This record gives sequence, structure tokens and C-alpha cells, in this order.
Amino acid sequence: MTKTFLATLIATTAMAGAASAQEAMRCSHQLPPGHHISTVIDKWAAEVETLSNGELDVQVFGADSLIKANDNILAVARGEIECAFSLNFQWGRTLPLMNVTVGPYTMSSIEAWKKWPTSEAAAYLEDKLLEKGVKNIAWMFQTNVSVFTSKGKAMTKPEDFQGVKMRGLGPAFDRGLTAMGASTVSLPGSEVYQALATGVIDAAVTDVAAAYSRRYFEVQDHMTVVPVLAAYLHGYVTPSWYDGLSDTQKAALDEAGQKAAEWALEASQEASAEAPAQLEEMGVTVHIATDAENEAFRAAMQPAFEEGFAAETGDEGTELLSLIEKIR
Repeated sequence: MTKTFLATLIATTAMAGAASAQEAMRCSHQLPPGHHISTVIDKWAAEVETLSNGELDVQVFGADSLIKANDNILAVARGEIECAFSLNFQWGRTLPLMNVTVGPYTMSSIEAWKKWPTSEAAAYLEDKLLEKGVKNIAWMFQTNVSVFTSKGKAMTKPEDFQGVKMRGLGPAFDRGLTAMGASTVSLPGSEVYQALATGVIDAAVTDVAAAYSRRYFEVQDHMTVVPVLAAYLHGYVTPSWYDGLSDTQKAALDEAGQKAAEWALEASQEASAEAPAQLEEMGVTVHIATDAENEAFRAAMQPAFEEGFAAETGDEGTELLSLIEKIR
């Protein structure tokens, strides 16, 4: 065996060993590439790899390219993939506590969201998520500014929702829409554009920045900007997979998650500020709801949400709301 061949063999073996030591981490999410939080996820993935010294190979699959949005939670809980990101209201009836921030006009303070990742309320939800089979690793605030989208005329008062079929966000929040006379349809974000384009639904409620990144302006010509709900994306992994990680890998996920929470807050505020003008440039008639209009929406929607949230969550919901009061 020549020295050259032996050196090559040793180098190849070392590379193979390094490759085998690298832990694959497949992460699925539904957001399109142009969404501001999609960019944050990519930045988070790179940070995890850096902080783990390359031990974690984070592979991000956005825009429903690996697992469909409504299947992400179960796929991670079963260990079919290691990681996913979901919007809080996608937990629906499985863990309705996650919907606490979508209560109409309940948690719209940016200052509260700065405190969220390390709050008792977040820790409380992390425990509940673990009981449902996933380990939370990141909180990413997405919006506290939404739009009611429509075609033909703006929806600026509760009466405008009468007879309108629209995409809802989940049982408790949808009660508020129903209270104003709308009928709701459950759809993942990736399917809303097509549903609006084909007339399956007449209107939608979504993050103001998402209305732009998902190109709703091509199928809706009026949008009313309202601070009606606060939504967040959160990252989670399979607990058994997480337990098998090294201390370095776990520390990398923890630090990257903390950084991503800050990045998401900054990106979301910037996107929300820019989106109304961007939508207007695309021909949308944008109406910023007045204080009186917001109060009318709150009066119509909040009681219905609170009734539904209480029925779905019981004493746990009451406890979570008390923890949220500490950061509001």
C-alpha cells in the first residue's frame, strides 16, 4: 500500500466519519419564499448549523414542499420528520390554548411580544405542546396587523360581513366572524389564493404582509387594515429526536431560537409597516380602520370568541390568560 493511497484512504474515512456524525434535521413549513418569516426561518437554520459547529444539518422545506401545512404537527409527533413550523391557530381543537393570542384585540402590544419568548405564558404552552408530542424550539411573532380582504367594496363594519363566505382561522376566532354574519371555511394559507380566485370564498382575514407576499392583490381589490388578532409561527421537533442530541446541539437550538424570536419581531414590524403601501401600488384600495370601526368590530367579535375559548379550554384557558396579563 503506497503512502499516497494510505493518506487518501485516511482522509476519505475521516470525511465519512464527519458526515455520519452530522445529524439531519428536516424542517417543513407552509410559507412562500417571499414571506418575511420564511426569510427568518432560513436565517435561523443557518444559525443552528453555525452554533452546532456543523453537527446539525438543517434542511428547510418551505411552501408545503415536503409536508402539507395541516399534516406538519402529526408528522413531527410521529417522528416522520424531525422539525416543522406551524401557525398557532393550526392547532385548532388539538390544543386550543394556542389560539389565545387570536382573541379579537386581545394581545396587540409589541412590548408584550418582546417579553413573550421567556414569559411564563410561553413556558406554560411549551409544557402543553410536549404533552401533545412535540418539543417547542422557537417562537416567531408574525403579526399584530391583519386585513379583511374583499372584492368590490371594503368591509368596514360588522354588517358588511353578512352573508360573506370567508376563510377562517379556527373555531374560537371564527365565532367572531359568524357573530357578524359571515360563514367560514377552513383552508391552509397555501390554498386561499385559489379559493378566492375561483369564488369558493368571497373574502379572507390574513396578516397584512401575507396579503402582499401571497399576492392576494391579484384576486381581491379592497383591504381593511385592522389590529384584530396577533399570530405567531412556532418551531417544534420530535421529543425523542431532541433527547438524542448532544449538549452542543441542544444549546445551538436554544440560542438560535432566542435569536430568531428577535429577528421575527423586527422583520414582522417592518413588513407590516411596508405592506399597506405595497398593496396600494398593486391597485388595492386600502382602508385603515378608524378607532370607532375597531371598537365596533371588537364589540361584535370579542364576546363570541371569549365564549368559545372558555368552552374549549376551561380552567387551563383561564390560567393562561392570567399569565398573559403579566406581560400585557
